[in-house]
Amino acid sequence: MQIDVVESPREQATTRPLVLDLDGTVSRTDTLVESVLRLASHAPLTLLALLPVLLTAGRAAFKRRVALAVHLDPASLVYNEDVLDLARAARAEGRAVVLVTAADRAVADAVAAHLDLFDQVHASDGTVNLKGAAKADFLVERFGSGGFDYAGDAVADLPVWREAARAYVVAPSDALARRAAAAAADMRVLGTRAGRGAQLGTWVRALRVHQWTKNVLVFVPVFLAHRFDEATILRAGVAFVAFSLCASSVYLLNDLLDLPHDRQHANKRRRPFASGALSVNAAPALIAVSLLAGFSFALLLPIRFMAMLAAYYACTLGYSLVMKRWPVWDIMMLAGLYTLRVIAGCAATGLRVSPWLLAFSMFLFFCLAVVKRQTELVQHVRDGRTEKLSGRGYTPEDLDMLRSMAASSGYMAVLVLALYVNSPDVLALYRHPTALWLLCPILLFWVSRVLMLSHRGLMNDDPVVFALRDRLSLVVGAAALCAFVAGAL
Repeated sequence: MQIDVVESPREQATTRPLVLDLDGTVSRTDTLVESVLRLASHAPLTLLALLPVLLTAGRAAFKRRVALAVHLDPASLVYNEDVLDLARAARAEGRAVVLVTAADRAVADAVAAHLDLFDQVHASDGTVNLKGAAKADFLVERFGSGGFDYAGDAVADLPVWREAARAYVVAPSDALARRAAAAAADMRVLGTRAGRGAQLGTWVRALRVHQWTKNVLVFVPVFLAHRFDEATILRAGVAFVAFSLCASSVYLLNDLLDLPHDRQHANKRRRPFASGALSVNAAPALIAVSLLAGFSFALLLPIRFMAMLAAYYACTLGYSLVMKRWPVWDIMMLAGLYTLRVIAGCAATGLRVSPWLLAFSMFLFFCLAVVKRQTELVQHVRDGRTEKLSGRGYTPEDLDMLRSMAASSGYMAVLVLALYVNSPDVLALYRHPTALWLLCPILLFWVSRVLMLSHRGLMNDDPVVFALRDRLSLVVGAAALCAFVAGAL
């Protein structure tokens, strides 16, 4: 006589395989989006050639072609430790841990080899997109309805949760948690999503609102021309807002394109996208909204300002895609973008572009752009690295040259200022131009201090933002303002 042994619910729970999704679950990011971004950054023409595949052959074929075109290093991804701990606990119980993902097989295999946690790997194969209902059907066929536990993170996982014995929902929104609870017989939440206030703060960090301080450069022509009437100030204010919104769209794009390099950087790895605090899937919409809003404000100003803003966006895009990896070119571009803000301030307010201001801006901003790269390279060397700076064209051997370039261009800016103070143009604007000579030692001190801090590795990544936050720099700025006022009165 044959006796059937019926397992208890507890025994069943410890023998069911644990099935994990990849994108948004095991990994905090979307591997397809990251692969596409790396193609956009390193081989944009290849990406353009692949887009028709998405329309004609479908997502599975597109994923396969992208996976073949770009190598996604699994070590560069950010992983969800809560999910990995769940997988380790399941393995300790003797349960099978299975990776089932809509990502392409090549990506899934690479991640599985890197983590060494999975007994089986199943993924999209270039023909079948293993997502949603297709994934649910696959798992039911393989393990039976209710014969597996499943961890996922998205609405597309609802059909799978319906068939799972236990559903793990990873950091869900309230709406997703309710839908998962209604679909699954046994639902557990794994990790929590940040509250609205914290999410808003994270988005503000992603927009780099603190970097908007650089756009006060559009007010420089107004200040130097002594045009403090309401209409001029208002136009400069609109230009500030337009530049800030446009700049945020570029910052978002640059962060997406720079993900692998940011994750290797001591400070940049904490950025919202690099750390996985924000999903890369949400970025394109915000990029478009920021850019559209910026150019909408620009419509309120003269067409010349619109042209300056368009030039700024085009140059910044070129920098993000290509030029940031070209040594010296990247510094020239950064310096040019700072100077472009000053010229845009003239275009917005109708003021004349002074040759003195252009010459001064060119040398000073070139100095600050070099300092930015020098700071990154100093930190790179201090970390004990000898290879090329990640995502840039500089090696540790370039550090002495960068220091020389920064010092020479910074002191050239002081020389241009001295020549301007001694020029006839000053007499038309200042009653006591002799007072302006105080500006030269003030600037000489500040430039020297910036160079010293950068040499010691104590400079913020962006010297312009540093200048607007550093207390001593603010004191120096106040002293310079007093010299301007004394000259004018």
